[in-house]
Amino acid sequence: MSDPTPLPRRRASVEVLRAEAADELAALINERLRGGEDPWDFMEDLPTIDELVVFTLRAEHIEADGGLRPTAARNQRLLRLIAQEYPELTRAVWRLVGQENTHRRWDAVVRVIDGP
Repeated sequence: MSDPTPLPRRRASVEVLRAEAADELAALINERLRGGEDPWDFMEDLPTIDELVVFTLRAEHIEADGGLRPTAARNQRLLRLIAQEYPELTRAVWRLVGQENTHRRWDAVVRVIDGP
């Protein structure tokens, strides 16, 4: 069963999306360093640039769908759709498929509450 809702169309190429994600990652690292955190404590928790691109694409799709948080099954279908639409991101998508609570898992401030 496929997801009938296509991804919102972007004008940017994967290279541009990666450049934006690299800037975001650099800002995130800078913010945590300025906050006095030790890089040895948080660097492994940060997403890769491609994972950030996947998160951005997923967020855009959620926004286009009225901002409704997807169910676990819909989230998995959405991730697979991203891999299909952007083959360069397949590796990052498959690292995320099946994981729970991927929403900003690197941000200690954000706590996602599962359930109703």
